Amino acid sequence: MFCFLNNYAQTDASEVGTVEIVQDNRINTLLEKHKVINEKYPFIEGYRIQIYFESGNYSKKKAGDIKTRFQNLFPEEDAYIIFQEPYYKVRVGDFRTRLDAQAFLQKIIADFPNAFVVKENQINFPKID
Repeated sequence: MFCFLNNYAQTDASEVGTVEIVQDNRINTLLEKHKVINEKYPFIEGYRIQIYFESGNYSKKKAGDIKTRFQNLFPEEDAYIIFQEPYYKVRVGDFRTRLDAQAFLQKIIADFPNAFVVKENQINFPKID
């Protein structure tokens, strides 16, 4: 498959140029299949940062408080409360690579000194800027 882009040169600044895209029809079919698969399986393997884990009587409330505090400090990143008996955990972010997670960890380590990177089987697709 191939895609060919041809830009006709302009001779005068007032003239409007045209762009012609010539592509194999199978490219659109492939893109549609890709969309269907991503809608069916909206998760990928990746990394998150665990900023809290604890068990006990008030651990669920504390997890909620930590999540709220994180979201106030870093509203651009998602936060998740996970219960894995007997622990409540707060994990943040959706990072495709450990390197991305480590970079964000450096931004939050002053506010959450016990935070560390964890591998996740399912993260949401990271947001595209």
